[in-house]
Amino acid sequence: MLRKLSSGLIGLLLLAAPLAHAFEPTTQKVTDNVYAIIGELDQRSADNQGLNNTTGFIITADGVVLVGSGATAGSAKMLEAAVKSVTDKPIKQVINIGVQDHHWMGNSHFLAQKIPVSALAKTVASQHEQEPMNRMRLSSAIGGKPEDLKVEYASETFEGDEKTLTIGGVEMSLRYLGDAHFPGDAVLWLPKEKLVFTSDMVFNERMLGVLPEISKVKDWQATFKKMAELKPEHVIAGHGAPSDLATAQKNTGDYLDWLVTEVGKSLEEMEDLGDAVKRLSADDKFSFLKLSKDLHGRNVHQTYLQLEAE
Repeated sequence: MLRKLSSGLIGLLLLAAPLAHAFEPTTQKVTDNVYAIIGELDQRSADNQGLNNTTGFIITADGVVLVGSGATAGSAKMLEAAVKSVTDKPIKQVINIGVQDHHWMGNSHFLAQKIPVSALAKTVASQHEQEPMNRMRLSSAIGGKPEDLKVEYASETFEGDEKTLTIGGVEMSLRYLGDAHFPGDAVLWLPKEKLVFTSDMVFNERMLGVLPEISKVKDWQATFKKMAELKPEHVIAGHGAPSDLATAQKNTGDYLDWLVTEVGKSLEEMEDLGDAVKRLSADDKFSFLKLSKDLHGRNVHQTYLQLEAE
């Protein structure tokens, strides 16, 4: 009898194990009414349902404004749960500011609840252009077929590079400052709070990735500088924990400057691509960033090719 009970107990524990270890994002208060939802720092996986980025939300008098919808219905539900852990107010609005999958491909979950999703038309146009590759990368990371991913775009779009919104008494400005990790990435600026949601323009704690044929390093560098001109006191990055501007500069701005400057010098000295990548990859100035061993050499390689082509 004891042996049977033990076997049954072991079976229950095995069934419960995936739930016990299921990924849950961290919710962090940034200001009185703004919270960050911090996804996994590592790569996307079936466990995190593509939520390896940072999003967040704003609590207003009329309800919650969610910035980003996750990558899938599964990660959208994680964001929904994170909001409910803080407030009983319903999500009234979703705003898309990023082009990579984990910032907007969970839209369908909220649209099914008749929650409007807003974005700049420029961001949505880039989402359309990048959708096939977003599907392929995401399905490869989390499993399943690309065609099985349900993708829906914003229900409301705004032309131009800037749209000011006032929701529940909170003023916010949706802005395109220039291309960053993806073309069409935008920011959401809250002037009263001096807070900016940067999407993937800023990577904190982990190293950014320069994606072939997508991330233009010099454009990204210029866009970061425009964001810095806002002089935010609070930066909610696209990856990693919220921070002040100085931390964002150290983790992202300085690295972009380093890539452009050091790879630029290599080209001026007519250093061969292979030699440049080998030499500059050994520079450990940014080794404090997670995933640097995986990404640093690739970033040098891509930057070299881009600057060489100019």
